[in-house]
Amino acid sequence: MSQGEGTFFCIDGHTCGNPVRVVTGGAPVFHGATMSEKRQHLMRDYDWIRTGLMYEPRGHDVMSGTILVPPCREDCDIGVLFIEVSGCLPMCGHGTIGTVTAILERKLVAPKTEGVLSLDTPAGLVEAEYVLRDGMVEWVKIVNVPSFMFASGIAIDCPELGPLSVDVAYGGNFYAIIEAQENYRDMADLSPGDIQRLSPAVRDLVNATFDAVHPEDDTIRGVSHVMWTGAPTRKSATARNAVFYGDKAIDRSPCGTGTSARMAQLHARGALTADDRFIHESIIGSMFEGTIEDEGDIGGIITIRPGIRGWARIHGLNTIFIDRRDPFAHGFQVV
Repeated sequence: MSQGEGTFFCIDGHTCGNPVRVVTGGAPVFHGATMSEKRQHLMRDYDWIRTGLMYEPRGHDVMSGTILVPPCREDCDIGVLFIEVSGCLPMCGHGTIGTVTAILERKLVAPKTEGVLSLDTPAGLVEAEYVLRDGMVEWVKIVNVPSFMFASGIAIDCPELGPLSVDVAYGGNFYAIIEAQENYRDMADLSPGDIQRLSPAVRDLVNATFDAVHPEDDTIRGVSHVMWTGAPTRKSATARNAVFYGDKAIDRSPCGTGTSARMAQLHARGALTADDRFIHESIIGSMFEGTIEDEGDIGGIITIRPGIRGWARIHGLNTIFIDRRDPFAHGFQVV
């Protein structure tokens, strides 16, 4: 591969409304003994692949995707690196559900165990249960990485809203979670434009207050996503959310790592138990079903392993060229 250009073979789809672009061919070899190290190599030397495939003119402000690579762990079927407009993530729940659907329907991987696909991710082992009928995946349930409440009651002064209390929880990425309080009632009171305008300020204020660092991997650090919560509009749902990421993106799905972080937050305060189902509704009304699969701890921090069940659909096969002659080869954003 020539540095700065290449041809990439992709499967395009969406998970509960949020886009997933699965890169199945054309990527270079990423070096590292772990997927976390491969992620660092991608970020250091090949971020132009991410920006070229995620940003305009080949992508858009909400684009998200994955790159398939050989796993580092012997017990895994495939390795996955996560790319989106906000960066190279340690983990992405909706992206995993969409990736599992794409590679199974296109017969790209034969799982070691029928009905379960084991994925090696920068955040750790993720297991994906699925139902395949007539060659099509009906649903995928991922058992995510250990998730936990990291900090509670962080006081910030948000422009326009005023003083807010924010919790930070981890579900594969770090989330600032905003619940009902004196100066904030419900996400229903905010327009998408409000969320896009206020969220970067919330994220910056939280990150300026303290440094969120994963206790087992210090390359996973900083709050990258902001979750605005609210009451559900669907009778079967438990709660509703809108997750902001990148510079302008609002997750159209209920957000897999966000749902994991929200469940960890509720579990930490005793509001969610292993016997409960947590049905999370997105800004467009699509839903994930969350369950607590296991409980544990990391360095004295109470953790859960969330199960997140959702669906995805493939809508195209895409061969994308990144040509150095193109002045916008590595993409652009209008922010």
